[in-house]
Order: sequence, then structure tokens, then C-alpha cells
Amino acid sequence: MTTPSASAKPLAGWRVLVPRGGPWGDSVAADLRSKGASPIVAAMINFAPTADAPALEAALTRLAAGEFDWMTVTSATTVDVLSAQRVVVPPTTRVAAVGETTAAALVAAGYKVDLVPSEDNSARGLLAEWEAATAGVVPLRVLTLRSEIAKPLLTEGLKRIGHDVESVVAYRTIGVAVPENVVRDVADGLVQAILVTSGSVAEQVQKQLGPIPESTLVAAIGPQTARDAREFGLRVDVIAAERTAASLIDSLVAASTSDPSTSDPS
Repeated sequence: MTTPSASAKPLAGWRVLVPRGGPWGDSVAADLRSKGASPIVAAMINFAPTADAPALEAALTRLAAGEFDWMTVTSATTVDVLSAQRVVVPPTTRVAAVGETTAAALVAAGYKVDLVPSEDNSARGLLAEWEAATAGVVPLRVLTLRSEIAKPLLTEGLKRIGHDVESVVAYRTIGVAVPENVVRDVADGLVQAILVTSGSVAEQVQKQLGPIPESTLVAAIGPQTARDAREFGLRVDVIAAERTAASLIDSLVAASTSDPSTSDPS
């Protein structure tokens, strides 16, 4: 029988690797502690300026001048770039966020959000709802901001519809070495779960920590991240039902009380 204390702290005794630092990592760590886990915050990726700063600067200048009907933002990191450069988005330009996390970051930074996919928080989901949201108007002038390693799914999809799309790299993703004691603890099976929040994180987890012990649960934040992880050779045990930190933690809780062999819904 599950005791009340066990229900309140379902992850008691679990050490969970959180692969991102900053406000996101701090928030996830706090949520994990509330469920009894001991989080290990070890940023495995960081972000560097784009290698083509003039192209980004020129695009943002045109954005401020009102030359785009829409701007698409696919990550909270892109929002950080917009904030750091004090980018002005004119009221005539509508803003599409690929998911709720990105939308929340935009709002927190003082930007408006006109479109967020209601079902699938991904580039595919945004494309699926694009025509309805824009009343089928073609062509629209669209600025897509992305990371250097992002797949151009959104840009190519909008171009196929017939829009005038300018795609610009807003930042680069670089790997960060985790502390040696974390590498040892993972290898020794002393970490019960690893959170995987993007394809770039998955790449670093596999490169720096792989092969992951079978006793360690690998949890991906969504189906696309899980697919990316497997392409890098990283095993995925559970997949969050929604692309949110809360859902990712919920997937750990569910796995902690179920048969691990039935955890992966893919």
C-alpha cells in the first residue's frame, strides 16, 4: 500500500540530471525537489552568437521597419536574442510561437503572441494551423528565426504554401562539458533519471555520458526529441505526453510507479 508520504514524494531517493541551467533549470530543479527527487543541474549546452551577425542585424532592422507580416519564433533562446538586442516588433507584424514555452518567454520579455499551435507544439503543429490562422492569405512576408542546427521544416513548409520567407540564424548551440563527478555517477548507476529536452541535449548526453546504464531512465520532452535522441544512438525510456517541463516530470513520476518495460509510449 502507498503511504501518504510516498504519494506526496513519489521521486524520493531519485537523483535526476537536469541538462539545462538558468531560470528553466532552476524551476525544474525546484519542481523535482517538491516531489522528493535530488536534482543535479548540469548544463550540457550553451548558446553562442550567430556566425552571420550582419544578416541577423539586417533582418531585425527590416523587422523593426515593418517589412514583415509575420515573425516565427521556435525557442525561448531566440527570445533571449531578441531581448538582448532590444528588438522592436511593430504592431503590424504578427508573432507565431512554436509552443507554449516559447510563447511564455515572449510574453515575459514584453512581446505579443498571435499564434500558438493548439494541439501539437512543434513546427509541424504550427504549419498545420497556419492557413486557418492567416485566413489563407498568400503570399505573406515571413521572418523565421532559428538556431544554426535547427531543421528547416517550418521555413520549407511556409515556402511550399507560397509565402515569401526569409530564414535567419539567431544563435548557435554549443556543447558544454559536464563535471567529471557527474560523468562518474552516471556510469556507476548512481543517477536514476536523465531529462532530455532537445536534440542538441540528446547529442551531448550520448557523447559525454553514453552508453547510459540500463538502470537509468532516459526521459524525452516529446516525440520529436525522442526521435532525435535515437538518431544519436541514445536510448529513450519514457516520452512526455506534452512538450512541457511539468509533463516531463510527470512522466518520471508515472514511470517510478509502473513497470519500466511498459514506460515508452512510442
